[in-house]
Amino acid sequence: MAYRSVVGKTCIEQTVEKSRFLAYVSHTAGEEEARAFLSEVRAEHPLAAHVCWAYIADKTGNEQRFSDDGEPQGTAGMPILNVLKAQKLFETTIAVVRYFGGIKLGAGGLVRAYSSAAAEGCAAAEKCEYDLCRECEAVLDYAQTDGALKFFAENGVNVLSREYGERVRFTAAVKKNGYVSFCVRLKDALCGKVTVNEGREYYAPFPIQAE
Repeated sequence: MAYRSVVGKTCIEQTVEKSRFLAYVSHTAGEEEARAFLSEVRAEHPLAAHVCWAYIADKTGNEQRFSDDGEPQGTAGMPILNVLKAQKLFETTIAVVRYFGGIKLGAGGLVRAYSSAAAEGCAAAEKCEYDLCRECEAVLDYAQTDGALKFFAENGVNVLSREYGERVRFTAAVKKNGYVSFCVRLKDALCGKVTVNEGREYYAPFPIQAE
C-alpha cells in the first residue's frame, strides 16, 4: 500500500503578535522515531514556552498522537494533527515551538497560529509517495553500461549504487508492482546481455505522480 509522507526534515518560522513559532516537520517511521525527533526539538529549544506536536506514526493512520504542551486544551496539538490529516501525510511528525512574545492570542488566535505554522512547514517540506519496492541488481559488461544508464534514466529508476569491477553492477529500487515488467524490459533493452538478481523489499520514496 502506497502512502504519502515528507522526506527528511524541514523547519520554518513565523511571528504572530511578537510570539515566535517554529515548525519542524520530519519523516518518522514509527512512534519510536517520532518521539526521538520530538526529544531532539525539545533539546534544541530548552527555553521555549511550549513545544506542541502531533504525529501520524504509521502507514495507515492508526497511530495518531498529539500534545498541547501547556497551551489551552484543543488549541495546539489537535490543530497540528488536523493539518497532517488534511494533507494525508503518514509517518510524519510536526513539532511547533513557541517563544511567548508577551501578547496573549486567545483560543482562536492560538488555533490559527499553530495551524498556520504547521501548514507552512508542510508546504515547505519535500513530499514523496512511499511505495513497496524491491531491489534489482543488474550485472552487465562494460559495453552495456551506456544502454543501462539510458534505460534507468528513461524509466525514472532510482539507482542506489554502482560498482565497477570485472563487470558493472547496478543496484536499483523498483516498485514491487512493476518489478517483473521492469526486469523483462531491461533485458530487452540490453539484448539479454544482463544478469538480474532479486534483492530485498522495503518502502522507499518515489516522486508523487500528477493527479
